[in-house]
Amino acid sequence: MADNHTPEVRHKNMSHIRSTNTKPELAVRQYLFSHGFRYRLNVQALPGRPDIVLPKYRTVVFINGCFWHHHDCGRFVWPSSNEEYWHKKIDGNVQRDKENREKLASLGWNVIILWECQLKKKTAEERLQRLCAEIKNGAPC
Repeated sequence: MADNHTPEVRHKNMSHIRSTNTKPELAVRQYLFSHGFRYRLNVQALPGRPDIVLPKYRTVVFINGCFWHHHDCGRFVWPSSNEEYWHKKIDGNVQRDKENREKLASLGWNVIILWECQLKKKTAEERLQRLCAEIKNGAPC
């Protein structure tokens, strides 16, 4: 099925999607800071430009949207229009994520992935507590 939007409308829609300072990112950053963790944001020198970098713990955190990074949860559904474009886009994101995790691990970084669905109200507190423990223990998730 073809795209439902003209290229101009699609461009406008896509340009309004944030890649930094999203609500899930802000929530995680606030939680970590309030629990004494100090970090750097979006370090360009590291593969994948991690959302949060904790140099003291040699740990990076990626906060992934379920749709954009194809999480196997109920929040991900393949779009029914312009299917070829979306499969290429999302499959490319997944492959790039995998390569970046491997590069970071080979450089000695612990990589933790947080998913958007894990940061919803019912599960957020438990997942953020576990995140703090993972950072302190240096155990990748």
